[in-house]
Amino acid sequence: MIGLAVAHCGSRTVELACLDLEGVLIPEIWINFAEKTGIDALRATTRDIPDYDVLMKQRLRLLDENGYGLPDIQAVISELTPLEGAAEFLNWLRERFQVIILSDTFYEFAMPFMKQLGYPTLLCHQLEVDERGRVVDYHLRQANPKRQAIVGLHSMYYRTIATGDSYNDTTMLAEANAGILFNAPDNVIAQFPQYPAVHSYEDLKLEFIKASERNLQL
Repeated sequence: MIGLAVAHCGSRTVELACLDLEGVLIPEIWINFAEKTGIDALRATTRDIPDYDVLMKQRLRLLDENGYGLPDIQAVISELTPLEGAAEFLNWLRERFQVIILSDTFYEFAMPFMKQLGYPTLLCHQLEVDERGRVVDYHLRQANPKRQAIVGLHSMYYRTIATGDSYNDTTMLAEANAGILFNAPDNVIAQFPQYPAVHSYEDLKLEFIKASERNLQL
């Protein structure tokens, strides 16, 4: 965590809520695609494989070996909706914080969910797709993008509260002024006991209130 002054609007601290997307607001896309196709190895996420590059290379290899492309994934996504209570929680959060979604998903996957969630600000990655719809590569927005987004927000003197569920969220949580684990698996919770871990949106609201430097109410 970096010790910079925080921005103020009048006499109030300007705090930003920075949220992971999959597992926090929407279902895990790759898990749902794995269930649809029967390719069990596609169930792996950053909860299982912390190295994102290793994980994505495995995913692209499995797609290629089994003849699936972006249209097939998007067809599964079209049947999905945000997690129960996610839209209501996001509305509650936006009444009290500026909100940014920091995700390791891809714009090609996420936009249908953004429509359902009222188009929050989303920073994520992009896929490279050939003329047949085959996913040939992926392009990160930058290295360690979630942490670097928090670094950038701190450089503008904003105070940040971050929440996520996986290994790839923990550098973001560490860099933020306060970090919260939400719906994280036991292995992540055990490895990062310094962060409060909750499993419902009502409890997550309480953690955001605790983490805020303002006198917020439910």
